[in-house]
Formats: sequence, structure tokens, C-alpha cells
Amino acid sequence: MITMDDIIREGNPILRTVAEEVPLPPSEEDKATLKEMLEFLKNSQDDEIAAKYNLRAGIGLAAPQIGLKKRMIALYLTDEKDKLHEYALFNPKIVSHSVEETYLESGEGCLSVDRDVPGYVPRFSRVKVSAIDINNKPVVLKLRGLPAIAIQHEIDHLNGIMFYDRINKEDPYKVPEKATTER
Repeated sequence: MITMDDIIREGNPILRTVAEEVPLPPSEEDKATLKEMLEFLKNSQDDEIAAKYNLRAGIGLAAPQIGLKKRMIALYLTDEKDKLHEYALFNPKIVSHSVEETYLESGEGCLSVDRDVPGYVPRFSRVKVSAIDINNKPVVLKLRGLPAIAIQHEIDHLNGIMFYDRINKEDPYKVPEKATTER
């Protein structure tokens, strides 16, 4: 079981490294790791389990955050329509995106960052992502709102980018042009 002790924190060089493609079909070991990543997210959102194991709630996790330089991400969240988005993906890529941007009014957080970083993080409002699922099947996801923000955050981790790299240094609360806000 993955716990907060397994989460790599900012300052560790692996978080600034571009992760490598996962060879396909994925190995049983890679599939097991990806399942554990998804399980961590579910556990972190379960009040009882989170309290027992001292887990911080998370909606997304990328393999570099557990010390692996592999292009693997897991997401577990509900959108504004209460639809559950549960993904365990190998080699995700943004293949297209909207011109319109969005941002979380409350700012973004990260399991690898143990401090509040104030400011708006501009993201694309809508993204189309291609990936390989845990069963080695190609998938194409069309996401908007919070799921789109979350998947961009996790794909950034695969490219050595932290969310706060995207915050405007001169004016952290500058609203991105052509932007809508997500709550």
C-alpha cells in the first residue's frame, strides 16, 4: 500500500526529470504499480482509511511522485455533474486542447508540495488525451473542467513541471486571458 512516506517531495530531482515511456504491453509489475497508485487515491479520499494511515487527500498521482521515472498516472475524482472519473493510464499525451483556458479559483495543490502556493494556474479548459489503459487498450479521453485540470497537472509531472511553474511570477492572481473559472 502506498502511503505519504512513499510520496516524493519537492526538491527531489526526480520531480524535475522527464519520465520515460512505458514499454508496451505494460509489464505485470507496471500494472500492479498503477493499480496501487489508483488505490492510494481512493484510500486518501476515504476519511476512515486516510485518518488511520495519515494520508493527504489527492485526486491524481503520477509515477515520478513515487520515485518512478515512468509515464504512468492515476486519477480518481468526480466532476461538477457528480460523474466519477477513474483512470489508470500509461503514456498519456494531450493530442488537442481548447484555446479557452481555465483555472481553479482556490489554486492547485500537490501531494509532493507540503506548503500552500498562492496563485492561479492557467490550464486548457478542454483537452483530448490519448493513452493506454491498464488492460493495454488504447483510450481517448475528452475532458473538461476539473478532470481536464487534473490530467494536465499529472501530465506536467511526467514532463518535470510543477504546478507553480505555471503561476504568473509578477502577478500570481492574474486571470489568464480567455479564461473561465472552476470551483
